[in-house]
Amino acid sequence: MPRSSPDPVLVTPEVLRAWPLPEPSGSKNARGSILVIGGSTETLGAVLLAAVAAMRAGAGKLQVATVASMAPHVATALPEALVRALPQTDGGAIAPEAADTVRDLAEAADAVLIGPGMADKEATQGFGERLLPHLHGPLALDALGLATVTAEESCVHHLDGRVVLTPNPTEAAYALHVGEDEVDDDPAGAAADLADRARAVVGLGGATSWIAAPDGRLWRDESGTAGLGVSGSGDVRAGITGGLLARGAEPAQAALWAAWLHGRAGERLASSVGRLGFLARELPGEVPAALAEVTP
Repeated sequence: MPRSSPDPVLVTPEVLRAWPLPEPSGSKNARGSILVIGGSTETLGAVLLAAVAAMRAGAGKLQVATVASMAPHVATALPEALVRALPQTDGGAIAPEAADTVRDLAEAADAVLIGPGMADKEATQGFGERLLPHLHGPLALDALGLATVTAEESCVHHLDGRVVLTPNPTEAAYALHVGEDEVDDDPAGAAADLADRARAVVGLGGATSWIAAPDGRLWRDESGTAGLGVSGSGDVRAGITGGLLARGAEPAQAALWAAWLHGRAGERLASSVGRLGFLARELPGEVPAALAEVTP
Protein backbone atom coordinates (compact mmCIF):
# COMPACT_ATOMS: atom_id res chain seq x y z
CA MET A 1 0.00 0.00 0.00
CA PRO A 2 1.56 3.35 -1.01
CA ARG A 3 2.42 5.80 1.71
CA SER A 4 0.29 8.86 2.17
CA SER A 5 1.12 12.31 0.83
CA PRO A 6 3.24 14.34 3.27
CA ASP A 7 1.14 17.45 2.69
CA PRO A 8 -2.60 16.74 2.90
CA VAL A 9 -4.79 19.83 2.96
CA LEU A 10 -6.65 20.43 6.22
CA VAL A 11 -10.38 20.97 5.62
CA THR A 12 -11.43 24.28 7.18
CA PRO A 13 -14.33 26.69 6.63
CA GLU A 14 -11.93 28.81 4.57
CA VAL A 15 -11.12 25.86 2.31
CA LEU A 16 -14.83 25.18 1.85
CA ARG A 17 -15.67 28.81 1.11
CA ALA A 18 -12.99 28.78 -1.57
CA TRP A 19 -14.79 25.83 -3.19
CA PRO A 20 -18.45 26.88 -2.92
CA LEU A 21 -21.26 24.45 -3.57
CA PRO A 22 -23.45 24.95 -6.62
CA GLU A 23 -25.83 27.85 -5.99
CA PRO A 24 -29.30 26.53 -5.13
CA SER A 25 -32.42 27.75 -6.86
CA GLY A 26 -36.07 27.55 -5.93
CA SER A 27 -36.82 24.60 -8.20
CA LYS A 28 -36.68 21.11 -6.74
CA ASN A 29 -35.62 19.84 -10.15
CA ALA A 30 -32.77 22.35 -10.37
CA ARG A 31 -31.50 21.20 -6.95
CA GLY A 32 -31.29 17.60 -8.15
CA SER A 33 -32.85 14.25 -7.44
CA ILE A 34 -31.23 11.68 -5.17
CA LEU A 35 -32.03 7.98 -5.26
CA VAL A 36 -31.10 6.13 -2.07
CA ILE A 37 -30.96 2.35 -2.40
CA GLY A 38 -30.59 0.30 0.76
CA GLY A 39 -32.15 -1.26 3.80
CA SER A 40 -33.27 -4.74 4.72
CA THR A 41 -35.89 -6.18 7.03
CA GLU A 42 -33.47 -5.78 9.94
CA THR A 43 -31.73 -2.51 9.04
CA LEU A 44 -34.39 -0.20 7.64
CA GLY A 45 -33.26 2.68 9.84
CA ALA A 46 -30.00 3.12 7.93
CA VAL A 47 -31.71 3.97 4.66
CA LEU A 48 -34.06 6.36 6.46
CA LEU A 49 -31.14 8.19 8.07
CA ALA A 50 -29.31 8.50 4.76
CA ALA A 51 -32.41 9.69 2.92
CA VAL A 52 -33.22 12.42 5.43
CA ALA A 53 -29.58 13.53 5.48
CA ALA A 54 -29.56 13.85 1.70
CA MET A 55 -32.53 16.20 1.84
CA ARG A 56 -31.02 18.20 4.71
CA ALA A 57 -27.92 18.67 2.56
CA GLY A 58 -30.08 20.39 -0.02
CA ALA A 59 -31.18 17.80 -2.57
CA GLY A 60 -34.45 18.77 -4.22
CA LYS A 61 -36.17 15.43 -4.88
CA LEU A 62 -35.96 12.22 -2.87
CA GLN A 63 -36.44 8.68 -4.11
CA VAL A 64 -35.87 5.59 -1.98
CA ALA A 65 -35.69 1.96 -3.07
CA THR A 66 -35.81 -0.75 -0.44
CA VAL A 67 -37.10 -4.27 0.21
CA ALA A 68 -40.76 -4.72 -0.67
CA SER A 69 -41.88 -5.74 2.81
CA MET A 70 -40.48 -2.52 4.30
CA ALA A 71 -41.42 -0.11 1.51
CA PRO A 72 -44.79 0.90 3.04
CA HIS A 73 -43.02 1.86 6.27
CA VAL A 74 -40.56 4.02 4.34
CA ALA A 75 -43.38 5.74 2.50
CA THR A 76 -45.01 6.58 5.84
CA ALA A 77 -41.79 7.72 7.48
CA LEU A 78 -40.69 9.81 4.47
CA PRO A 79 -43.72 11.58 3.00
CA GLU A 80 -41.32 13.60 0.82
CA ALA A 81 -40.12 10.49 -1.04
CA LEU A 82 -41.13 8.40 -4.00
CA VAL A 83 -40.63 4.83 -2.74
CA ARG A 84 -39.87 1.84 -4.96
CA ALA A 85 -40.46 -1.67 -3.55
CA LEU A 86 -37.72 -4.11 -4.50
CA PRO A 87 -37.61 -7.91 -4.67
CA GLN A 88 -36.01 -9.38 -1.58
CA THR A 89 -34.23 -12.56 -0.58
CA ASP A 90 -35.68 -15.07 1.87
CA GLY A 91 -33.44 -13.48 4.49
CA GLY A 92 -34.91 -10.01 3.93
CA ALA A 93 -32.11 -8.43 1.87
CA ILE A 94 -32.37 -6.69 -1.49
CA ALA A 95 -32.21 -9.42 -4.13
CA PRO A 96 -29.82 -9.29 -7.10
CA GLU A 97 -32.72 -9.14 -9.57
CA ALA A 98 -33.90 -5.94 -7.87
CA ALA A 99 -31.36 -4.18 -10.09
CA ASP A 100 -33.78 -4.58 -13.00
CA THR A 101 -36.65 -3.14 -10.93
CA VAL A 102 -34.80 0.03 -9.97
CA ARG A 103 -32.73 0.59 -13.10
CA ASP A 104 -35.07 3.22 -14.58
CA LEU A 105 -34.95 5.36 -11.44
CA ALA A 106 -31.19 4.96 -11.12
CA GLU A 107 -30.51 5.98 -14.71
CA ALA A 108 -32.73 9.07 -14.40
CA ALA A 109 -31.56 10.31 -10.97
CA ASP A 110 -29.05 13.14 -10.67
CA ALA A 111 -27.19 11.09 -8.06
CA VAL A 112 -27.47 7.58 -6.65
CA LEU A 113 -26.44 6.36 -3.21
CA ILE A 114 -26.20 2.60 -2.75
CA GLY A 115 -25.48 0.76 0.46
CA PRO A 116 -26.95 2.09 3.72
CA GLY A 117 -28.52 -0.78 5.60
CA MET A 118 -27.98 -3.36 2.87
CA ALA A 119 -27.49 -6.93 4.05
CA ASP A 120 -26.22 -10.21 2.56
CA LYS A 121 -22.84 -9.64 0.91
CA GLU A 122 -23.42 -12.11 -1.91
CA ALA A 123 -26.84 -10.70 -2.83
CA THR A 124 -25.57 -7.12 -2.63
CA GLN A 125 -22.59 -7.93 -4.83
CA GLY A 126 -24.93 -9.52 -7.37
CA PHE A 127 -27.17 -6.47 -7.26
CA GLY A 128 -24.22 -4.19 -7.94
CA GLU A 129 -22.91 -6.34 -10.77
CA ARG A 130 -26.28 -6.05 -12.51
CA LEU A 131 -26.89 -2.34 -11.88
CA LEU A 132 -23.53 -0.54 -11.91
CA PRO A 133 -22.73 -1.09 -15.62
CA HIS A 134 -25.87 0.89 -16.52
CA LEU A 135 -25.08 3.92 -14.37
CA HIS A 136 -23.33 7.04 -15.58
CA GLY A 137 -22.83 8.80 -12.24
CA PRO A 138 -22.67 10.65 -9.97
CA LEU A 139 -22.67 7.70 -7.59
CA ALA A 140 -21.90 7.15 -3.91
CA LEU A 141 -21.23 3.69 -2.50
CA ASP A 142 -21.40 3.11 1.25
CA ALA A 143 -21.12 0.17 3.64
CA LEU A 144 -22.06 -3.12 1.94
CA GLY A 145 -22.65 -1.17 -1.25
CA LEU A 146 -18.87 -1.45 -1.62
CA ALA A 147 -19.15 -5.23 -2.04
CA THR A 148 -18.94 -5.04 -5.83
CA VAL A 149 -15.83 -2.83 -5.64
CA THR A 150 -14.30 -5.26 -3.14
CA ALA A 151 -14.84 -8.11 -5.60
CA GLU A 152 -13.71 -6.16 -8.68
CA GLU A 153 -12.28 -2.68 -8.18
CA SER A 154 -12.61 -1.85 -11.89
CA CYS A 155 -16.41 -2.08 -11.71
CA VAL A 156 -16.77 1.71 -11.49
CA HIS A 157 -13.97 2.68 -13.89
CA HIS A 158 -16.51 3.42 -16.62
CA LEU A 159 -17.84 6.31 -14.50
CA ASP A 160 -14.64 8.29 -15.06
CA GLY A 161 -14.22 9.39 -11.46
CA ARG A 162 -17.85 10.42 -10.86
CA VAL A 163 -17.92 8.18 -7.80
CA VAL A 164 -17.46 8.67 -4.06
CA LEU A 165 -16.73 5.68 -1.82
CA THR A 166 -17.48 6.25 1.88
CA PRO A 167 -15.95 3.31 3.78
CA ASN A 168 -15.10 3.08 7.44
CA PRO A 169 -11.66 1.58 8.22
CA THR A 170 -13.00 -1.98 8.35
CA GLU A 171 -14.74 -1.62 4.99
CA ALA A 172 -11.62 -0.02 3.50
CA ALA A 173 -9.54 -2.97 4.66
CA TYR A 174 -11.99 -5.39 3.00
CA ALA A 175 -11.93 -3.40 -0.23
CA LEU A 176 -8.12 -3.34 -0.27
CA HIS A 177 -7.82 -6.99 0.84
CA VAL A 178 -5.50 -6.05 3.70
CA GLY A 179 -5.66 -6.30 7.46
CA GLU A 180 -7.49 -3.58 9.34
CA ASP A 181 -4.29 -2.81 11.23
CA GLU A 182 -2.69 -1.70 7.94
CA VAL A 183 -5.47 0.83 7.42
CA ASP A 184 -5.19 1.98 11.03
CA ASP A 185 -1.42 2.46 10.64
CA ASP A 186 -1.77 4.61 7.51
CA PRO A 187 -5.37 5.66 6.84
CA ALA A 188 -4.30 8.39 4.42
CA GLY A 189 -2.31 5.88 2.39
CA ALA A 190 -5.23 3.45 2.43
CA ALA A 191 -7.61 6.12 1.16
CA ALA A 192 -5.17 7.11 -1.58
CA ASP A 193 -4.59 3.49 -2.59
CA LEU A 194 -8.31 2.72 -2.86
CA ALA A 195 -8.91 5.95 -4.79
CA ASP A 196 -6.20 4.98 -7.25
CA ARG A 197 -7.43 1.40 -7.68
CA ALA A 198 -11.12 2.24 -8.04
CA ARG A 199 -10.53 5.55 -9.88
CA ALA A 200 -12.94 7.13 -7.43
CA VAL A 201 -12.92 9.67 -4.64
CA VAL A 202 -12.62 8.01 -1.23
CA GLY A 203 -13.97 9.56 1.96
CA LEU A 204 -12.52 7.37 4.70
CA GLY A 205 -14.25 7.92 8.03
CA GLY A 206 -12.67 7.81 11.47
CA ALA A 207 -11.60 10.14 14.26
CA THR A 208 -9.78 11.96 11.47
CA SER A 209 -11.39 11.67 8.05
CA TRP A 210 -9.27 11.33 4.94
CA ILE A 211 -10.48 12.30 1.50
CA ALA A 212 -8.44 11.08 -1.45
CA ALA A 213 -9.02 11.80 -5.13
CA PRO A 214 -7.80 9.50 -7.92
CA ASP A 215 -5.58 12.32 -9.25
CA GLY A 216 -3.54 12.23 -6.03
CA ARG A 217 -5.10 15.13 -4.13
CA LEU A 218 -5.51 14.43 -0.42
CA TRP A 219 -7.34 16.19 2.41
CA ARG A 220 -7.81 15.54 6.11
CA ASP A 221 -10.79 16.60 8.18
CA GLU A 222 -10.56 16.83 11.96
CA SER A 223 -14.03 18.18 12.69
CA GLY A 224 -16.39 16.30 14.96
CA THR A 225 -16.39 14.81 18.44
CA ALA A 226 -16.30 11.39 20.07
CA GLY A 227 -20.11 11.44 20.09
CA LEU A 228 -20.12 10.77 16.36
CA GLY A 229 -18.97 7.23 17.09
CA VAL A 230 -22.54 6.02 17.32
CA SER A 231 -24.76 3.65 15.38
CA GLY A 232 -26.11 5.23 12.21
CA SER A 233 -23.61 8.08 12.06
CA GLY A 234 -21.94 6.76 8.91
CA ASP A 235 -25.32 6.45 7.17
CA VAL A 236 -25.90 10.15 7.80
CA ARG A 237 -22.52 11.07 6.31
CA ALA A 238 -23.23 8.93 3.25
CA GLY A 239 -26.60 10.63 2.86
CA ILE A 240 -25.02 14.09 3.04
CA THR A 241 -22.55 13.02 0.37
CA GLY A 242 -25.33 11.80 -1.91
CA GLY A 243 -27.37 14.94 -1.38
CA LEU A 244 -24.44 17.17 -2.31
CA LEU A 245 -23.77 15.11 -5.43
CA ALA A 246 -27.42 15.55 -6.40
CA ARG A 247 -27.01 19.30 -6.02
CA GLY A 248 -24.22 19.19 -8.59
CA ALA A 249 -21.12 19.14 -6.39
CA GLU A 250 -18.02 17.55 -7.85
CA PRO A 251 -17.20 14.17 -6.24
CA ALA A 252 -14.17 15.42 -4.27
CA GLN A 253 -16.05 18.57 -3.31
CA ALA A 254 -19.03 16.54 -2.08
CA ALA A 255 -16.73 14.31 0.00
CA LEU A 256 -14.95 17.31 1.58
CA TRP A 257 -18.12 19.18 2.43
CA ALA A 258 -19.83 16.02 3.71
CA ALA A 259 -16.96 15.20 6.05
CA TRP A 260 -16.95 18.70 7.51
CA LEU A 261 -20.74 19.07 7.71
CA HIS A 262 -21.05 15.70 9.44
CA GLY A 263 -18.35 16.65 11.91
CA ARG A 264 -19.77 20.11 12.50
CA ALA A 265 -23.25 18.67 13.08
CA GLY A 266 -21.72 16.49 15.78
CA GLU A 267 -20.00 19.47 17.36
CA ARG A 268 -23.26 21.39 17.45
CA LEU A 269 -25.03 18.48 19.17
CA ALA A 270 -22.15 18.03 21.61
CA SER A 271 -22.69 21.64 22.62
CA SER A 272 -26.48 21.45 22.94
CA VAL A 273 -27.00 17.85 24.11
CA GLY A 274 -23.72 16.64 25.56
CA ARG A 275 -20.37 15.28 24.50
CA LEU A 276 -21.82 11.77 24.35
CA GLY A 277 -25.37 10.50 24.06
CA PHE A 278 -26.78 12.29 21.05
CA LEU A 279 -28.29 10.09 18.35
CA ALA A 280 -27.55 9.73 14.67
CA ARG A 281 -31.14 10.69 13.89
CA GLU A 282 -30.42 14.11 15.41
CA LEU A 283 -27.51 14.85 13.08
CA PRO A 284 -29.42 15.66 9.85
CA GLY A 285 -31.35 18.43 11.56
CA GLU A 286 -28.07 20.25 12.28
CA VAL A 287 -26.84 20.13 8.68
CA PRO A 288 -28.71 23.22 7.36
CA ALA A 289 -27.36 25.37 10.18
CA ALA A 290 -23.85 23.99 9.63
CA LEU A 291 -24.18 24.85 5.94
CA ALA A 292 -25.29 28.35 6.85
CA GLU A 293 -22.12 28.84 8.91
CA VAL A 294 -19.92 28.60 5.84
CA THR A 295 -22.28 29.56 3.02
CA PRO A 296 -22.71 33.28 2.29
